[in-house]
Amino acid sequence: MDESVDNGALPSRQRTYNEFHMENSRWDKLDPRDGDITICTPAKCGTTWMQMICALLVFQKPKIDGLLSDYSPWLDMLAAPIDDVVARLEAQTHQRFVKTHTPLDGLRYFEKSKYICVGRDPRDAFISLRHHMKNINPEFFAIMQENTTRKLERPERAPDDFCEGFRKWISSSCRTDEKHSVPDDVLYYLRSFWPYRHLPNILMVHYSDLLSDLNGEMRRIASFLGIEVPEELWPELVEAATFANMKNNADTLAPQSTRNEWKDTSNFFYSGTSGQWQEVLGEEELALYQKVMSEKLAPDLAHWMENGRLASEVDLGDI
Repeated sequence: MDESVDNGALPSRQRTYNEFHMENSRWDKLDPRDGDITICTPAKCGTTWMQMICALLVFQKPKIDGLLSDYSPWLDMLAAPIDDVVARLEAQTHQRFVKTHTPLDGLRYFEKSKYICVGRDPRDAFISLRHHMKNINPEFFAIMQENTTRKLERPERAPDDFCEGFRKWISSSCRTDEKHSVPDDVLYYLRSFWPYRHLPNILMVHYSDLLSDLNGEMRRIASFLGIEVPEELWPELVEAATFANMKNNADTLAPQSTRNEWKDTSNFFYSGTSGQWQEVLGEEELALYQKVMSEKLAPDLAHWMENGRLASEVDLGDI
């Protein structure tokens, strides 16, 4: 599949997303500022990790003063009234960094904003997603219903059998019907950004690259954002962004940690590794996975999605 576009083309919002937990129309309430950072990821692909990295680079200190989700809210999620979320963002005087799980075709695009898209091997993302869904407090659904006029429908329960769940999940990739949960669709989400990776205000970052060279990737992100960090600060900032440190500070770093979303906040940060899928997926699942990847994605995108930038020679158009 060809994900190329005319190099002169710019992204534009093409779709409306009304998911059971989010609405992309909430973005219309926020007036953009030059330099705004939008952290764009499919579910369980390093969102909170990138939020923490941005916080460390913006504030240039190893510990933030409050809740990460207060500094960097998930704007499209129905966790709080949109007017409250926007008011909090409008009051910020620092460079803003906001989280979204909306694909690029559902976002308003601004040439003076910065977009960081984080990808991950879909097989690992699925494992993390299964763990994540088990940790959600069912009572949180009522909070989301309070923040929309739509009647929310709970998502279909995933099969108890792990491999059956994976086959169903990967087979549904890149569907466009209204009931399909696109934020969980790693292939569709990353495919929406891939044709625009050459743009100077879009940066593609891979979960595996953060694992293998956190220092190098943080410096790359800082360069993209135009943030200068004194050399003597780098060691403590990088240490603060490690998975172990984030798990130890889950009460302040996990999203919606004070809104009763999680059964166990510390379990929001699962394992922080890659390759977990090798222990659980069988030949049938992997054959189906390869078939879907080859049918739905261009080879360079599929290669980057599985291996990242450091382990591949895929052109990301980096500045």
